[in-house]
Amino acid sequence: MSRTARAAALLVVGAVLALLGAGTAQAAGYRYWSFWEGSANGWSYATQGPSLVRPDDGSVQGFRFAVSADSQDASKPRRSADFAKICADTPAKDGSKRVALVIDPGTAADAPDGETPPALRTACARVPEDASSAEALAAVAKPLRYDTSAMLCAISGYPATGCGEQVSGDSGGSSRAPTSASAAASTGGDGNGDGGGPSAGVLVGIGAVLLLGIAAVAQARRRRG
Repeated sequence: MSRTARAAALLVVGAVLALLGAGTAQAAGYRYWSFWEGSANGWSYATQGPSLVRPDDGSVQGFRFAVSADSQDASKPRRSADFAKICADTPAKDGSKRVALVIDPGTAADAPDGETPPALRTACARVPEDASSAEALAAVAKPLRYDTSAMLCAISGYPATGCGEQVSGDSGGSSRAPTSASAAASTGGDGNGDGGGPSAGVLVGIGAVLLLGIAAVAQARRRRG
C-alpha cells in the first residue's frame, strides 16, 4: 500500500473512533424515582410499574431518587430489604396485608438545584389484600405527584418540581426520562431506557467517512497505475 493509501486508511480509522467517542459522550442521564423489589438476595429493578405490582404480605418495595441513564446503572435503595425490621411493630391483620417500604430520596449530588433531599426512611404500609405497590406507597408517603402520563414525579412532596428531566449529556434530544417500568406509575415498560450507544446520526456519519476513505484509497491506486 502506498503512503497516500496508508494515510487515507488511518484518516478513516481516526474519524470512526472519534465519531464513536462522540456517540458515547452524548449518553444522557435522567433524574427520577426508580422502583425496586426486595428479597433476601437484595434489590432487583422492577419489571413492572408500581401500580401493576400486587405485592404479597411480607413483601419489601423500594423507591430511589437518583440520576441514571437506564436500569443497568440505576442506584439501589441504600437500606436493606428487611421486612421483619421494618414491619416489626405492625402485626398481621385479617383482610389486609403489610408491605415494607424503603423510600430513599438520594444524595445532594442528585438533587435538583435549590433542593435538599429529605432523610431516607422506611415505613410499613397496612393496605387491603388486593392493593398495588402504588397504593401502599400512597398510604404512607403522601403527597405523591404524577405527571399527565402517570409517571411518578415526587414522593412526600420531593422533589417540588420536575419530572424525569434530562440532567446530563448534550444530545439535544428529549428532556424527559425514557419510559421505564420503575419510573412509570401505571405502565410497565422494558426498563432499558437509553443505553448510551451511538445514535443514528453518528452511524450515518461513520458511513459517510468510510465512503470518503474508500474513494481516497481508490484514487491513490489509480494514480499509481
